[in-house]
Amino acid sequence: MEIKRSGSQPSGKGPAGWFTGTVRIDPLFPVQAPARAAGNSVTFEPGARTAWHTHPLGQVLIVTAGCGLAQREGGPIEELRPGDVVWFAPGEKHWHGAAPTTAMTHIAVQEEQGGKAVDWMEHVSDEQYPAR
Repeated sequence: MEIKRSGSQPSGKGPAGWFTGTVRIDPLFPVQAPARAAGNSVTFEPGARTAWHTHPLGQVLIVTAGCGLAQREGGPIEELRPGDVVWFAPGEKHWHGAAPTTAMTHIAVQEEQGGKAVDWMEHVSDEQYPAR
């Protein structure tokens, strides 16, 4: 058994290459072989969002606070609220983040395949992101 005590892992700033706006990443658990899953708590300030991306083995988001948005390529923008659970299928191009005026926090769980858990792509433009 291993316990990661609250506050024992430093928070990090979401890299500008992966995010638009202010994003804080709090690590929860890293990949520990032979398992492949890792998890982070991610907080998006209002208007902040990921770039478009995919996951080789999919991703689960569990919204814990605030109001967020998510979209898969070619689909509508969906509103997210605390308690919502989102599944993105392997290879499904998508983005997620906060609503324009409200912060959002989610737990993100994804698995690594060949040492990689995500493929980052272009940023979500201001035209693609709704300014509600």
